[in-house]
Amino acid sequence: MATTPLKIVVLGATGMAGSRIVGEALDRGHHVTAAARGHADAPAHERLDRLTADVTDTEALAGAVSGADVVVSALPARLVLPLVAPLSERVRTEGTRIAFVGGAGSLRHPAGGRVIDQPGFREEWKPEASAHVELLDLLRTLPEDLDWTFLSPSALFLPGERTEAFRLGGDDLLTDAEGGSRISAEDYAIALLDEIETPAHRRRRFTVGY
Repeated sequence: MATTPLKIVVLGATGMAGSRIVGEALDRGHHVTAAARGHADAPAHERLDRLTADVTDTEALAGAVSGADVVVSALPARLVLPLVAPLSERVRTEGTRIAFVGGAGSLRHPAGGRVIDQPGFREEWKPEASAHVELLDLLRTLPEDLDWTFLSPSALFLPGERTEAFRLGGDDLLTDAEGGSRISAEDYAIALLDEIETPAHRRRRFTVGY
């Protein structure tokens, strides 16, 4: 874990990725504010604060991220896009780092082109995948004093085991020997917390997979 515990705010803390990021951060000794519209019953933790807020409201968002060392957005990209301007202004003012739970659609596919452009990419996935593409493109245009990172999962991103046996990549989809591309939400959380503790992809997208 990091030498000094960090104050980490997780937006969208009750979702598949967000809940595992919260758990991983707590296991590493960090203090976490879990922000979501609602919280299911869960065990209390001395380093966990639950904040019930609609973070799509800019005032609520400003309050949620105030005082954080790191903000993690685990919100759907379609919700994040209109928040980028107020969120980036807030974290830039406070010198806060921000990490985005990204999508796999914008990664380069081994067959050529992007994952989102492949014939087998499901139509129902495209609205959110397209929003992630737009979000990444937008982040790359922002001023250099905004300290962001964007972690794309593999093509298959589901709850699973915490193996700690994964690979990191850049803009190319990671595949295994059989051509599969997957990562568990548990191992994804490890990769994101590793980046938070020891930044290696500032103002860059990276990816994780088996």
